[in-house]
Amino acid sequence: MSKKTGTPAGAAPIKANERSDEAPPPRRGPGHGPMVAPGEKAANFRASLRRLLHELRPQRARIIIAILFGVAGVALAVVGPKILGEATTLLLAGFIGKQMPLGTTRASAIQAAENAGNQDFADLLRTLDFVPGQGVDFEAIGMILITVLVLYLISGVASYVQAYVLNDAVQQSIHRMRRQVSAKIDRLPLSYFDAQPRGELLSRVTNDIDNVSQTLQQTLSQLLNSLLMVLGVLFMMFWISPTLALVALVSVPVAMVMVTIIGKRSQKLFKAQWKATGDLNAHIEEAYTGHSLVKVFGRQKEVAEQFRQRNQRLYEAAFGAQFVSGLMMPIMMIVGNLNYVVIAVIGGLRVASGTMTIGDVQAFIQYSRQFTQPLTQVASMANLMQSGVASAERVFELMDADEMTPEPAGSLGELNGHVKFEQVDFSYSPEQSLITGLNLEAKPGQTVAIVGPTGAGKTTLVNLLMRFYDLDGGAITMDGTDIATVPRQELRSNIGMVLQDAWLFGGTIRDNIAYGRMDATEEEIVEAATATFVDRFVHSLPDGYDTVIDEEGSNISAGEKQLITIARAFLADPSLLILDEATSSVDTRTELLVQQAMSALRSGRTSFVIAHRLSTIRDADLILVMEDGAIVEQGTHDELLAASGAYHDLYESQFSAAVTT
Repeated sequence: MSKKTGTPAGAAPIKANERSDEAPPPRRGPGHGPMVAPGEKAANFRASLRRLLHELRPQRARIIIAILFGVAGVALAVVGPKILGEATTLLLAGFIGKQMPLGTTRASAIQAAENAGNQDFADLLRTLDFVPGQGVDFEAIGMILITVLVLYLISGVASYVQAYVLNDAVQQSIHRMRRQVSAKIDRLPLSYFDAQPRGELLSRVTNDIDNVSQTLQQTLSQLLNSLLMVLGVLFMMFWISPTLALVALVSVPVAMVMVTIIGKRSQKLFKAQWKATGDLNAHIEEAYTGHSLVKVFGRQKEVAEQFRQRNQRLYEAAFGAQFVSGLMMPIMMIVGNLNYVVIAVIGGLRVASGTMTIGDVQAFIQYSRQFTQPLTQVASMANLMQSGVASAERVFELMDADEMTPEPAGSLGELNGHVKFEQVDFSYSPEQSLITGLNLEAKPGQTVAIVGPTGAGKTTLVNLLMRFYDLDGGAITMDGTDIATVPRQELRSNIGMVLQDAWLFGGTIRDNIAYGRMDATEEEIVEAATATFVDRFVHSLPDGYDTVIDEEGSNISAGEKQLITIARAFLADPSLLILDEATSSVDTRTELLVQQAMSALRSGRTSFVIAHRLSTIRDADLILVMEDGAIVEQGTHDELLAASGAYHDLYESQFSAAVTT
């Protein structure tokens, strides 16, 4: 099998909090001090809102088009009441004119009303263009109604186009945000995932982004229309009656005060709501993943109680957020109704005094409704905006997380597999040192076994070689090249890895094996499967290599899953091989066969083997015994047994326990 560079081989990247032999590291950020848990700091609404709106900048052309159509639609809509007011005035003028004797002039009718002492009626007649003896001009009213109908139809079309373009801009921006988050996750160090519950991270990537999408889609168009409507209606109100317009403006500061007071309170509650959502999702994900263990140990009641507590916290936070933000609508309705009453009273007095036509009063009352309605909508949408910005802030926290160090431009070239650890220092936490001044050399073609008690640093050593974590000090070289000077992808493409926890994705067995080298032929896939004894059980399955494995891999055994991951590494034909207790899930008979395959796989390449069962690494060229992050012994199996040290004690403890059993 020729050496090829391709996708990193092996079972899977190491999952958060799933090391084979070590306790999880302290909850920390990516190498830069204690990590702030989501929701611990107060939400910065304005900064987060500005940043969220900044995400829309690439769509500014669409937004400008939407604004133009919005202006056109609102302008046509706000002209309608004024024109309808003219129809009302014509109707009243025709009704009054018909009541007067034919041949009477307009001036004489007004004078007659004054002589009769009915000054209010005289003032009303002065505002009307009536013809005594002539009834309602239905033709003129009909033309007005047709004109208004056409204006409203055009306004509706313009509003539809505006909403369509704006929603397209929002969805394009959310699509871009999802791509940014996906790319960000690829750039985050493993330490970030160690510090984040998977359910919490999934909640940010799915629930929070969906909430941002819904918030922008529901509020942006309405906010734009509401603001344009307020400006348009305000212009028309000042045109009709500056005095009444000033009265209507009294509701604006009241609305602003209410929005500010309620908004500050609800923002904290929405932040707590989405934090509780993430916690609940994390618990559900963990309980579902380990549901078998939960049942085996009879912990259903405890898990259910934890769910109840988290669900209760989510209920309290969500209820509080919705209750507080929901106060905006009734408060604004009360303010709007009071404003309506005041305008109706003053407008009626001005009609009676002859300073306004009844049509203008009708139009103004309609405008007052149109003026308070968008203010009420803005207030009611504030709770949606608060919720969306709270979710956006959680997404931005993910996007702002410290990334892996930039990729260098170096190259490994053709590898022989000469690996050296030179004065390597590393710790998960500055307060607790793990590896200090470690030196190690693995010559080309050697099989290096790493043994030691749980927490000794065995898997950490491998993680450092894979550059899942960066060193605190020292260097790791491959054929004399510092691995920190080459891109991670190039480094990992030369390393095959099989973990203790087998990882398979939803797909066929063929696809899972080919993951080690995507350009492999059918013959090469079958060859790898045969060499690792996958071919033996595949033919017992109904669809053979086309058998679809679900995401949990529940339709095949644990040993069969492990064999598939070994076949994956075999197919990749890497320059360096890492086996982390790779045969732990295989039965004893199959283990002997797999050991033969692994021996063939290790032939001619440097291999690191993490082993708990010491019987599996007797033929290793070099055995390292680790304790507390340091190599305390090294040598061959026979040499270490003869030394009667730590390795001898480990070996004897395993076999004496077996005999006792």
